[in-house]
Amino acid sequence: MAGRTVELVRARRGGAVGTVMAVAVVAVALVVAAGRLGLSLFPGLPDPFATDTVDRTQPPLLQSLQDVSRYQAATANFQVIVDTEKDARFMPSIIRGERTVFVAAGSVDASVDFSALDERSIHVGPDGRSVTVTLPPPVLSAPRIDPDATRVVSRERGLLDRLGSVFSDSPTSERPHLLAAERKMQDAAAASDLRARAESNTRSMLENMLRALGFTHVTVTFVADPL
Repeated sequence: MAGRTVELVRARRGGAVGTVMAVAVVAVALVVAAGRLGLSLFPGLPDPFATDTVDRTQPPLLQSLQDVSRYQAATANFQVIVDTEKDARFMPSIIRGERTVFVAAGSVDASVDFSALDERSIHVGPDGRSVTVTLPPPVLSAPRIDPDATRVVSRERGLLDRLGSVFSDSPTSERPHLLAAERKMQDAAAASDLRARAESNTRSMLENMLRALGFTHVTVTFVADPL
């Protein structure tokens, strides 16, 4: 009889604990619902469930200042599509292989270096009205990729490649595609008339500036080794 009484007491205690937990869960749910309802009815009240973001980023560190002595004479804008495919020799592409279509946008600048110019680079004629300026030829900058206009259009991978990417730190690294896009842009810039456009713009700029100083005849030449 005593054992049965103990079991009844335990059962009642267990039921009471379960009831208390259920009531607590319901109470928390009601509090959350009431809070959300109160915010919707009274938008001026602060949200007790709102989260704050703390930005602990350090301010930029100025490492150096450098004088600019290059005249940026022309810029070429490019869009490159890099379509690469890796296949296994004895396996179908659905099992092993990868194909990625990557679109990159960027630009290449052509500039003329004025830092080495001195009195030997500018020759004024005997009449004082004519001047000849000798400059080095324009040089092309490294391509600058625009991240906002650069993306992967499509990527197809075989089953084994998908499984292997689980154990890779960077399964979808785009660095090889970026490097390929930069090489293509550099080659396209070298084959274009970007240097010729830079020479024309530099010549026009100097002619206008020197004519404003009183020279009537201005000659601008580009020599690989002007000195």
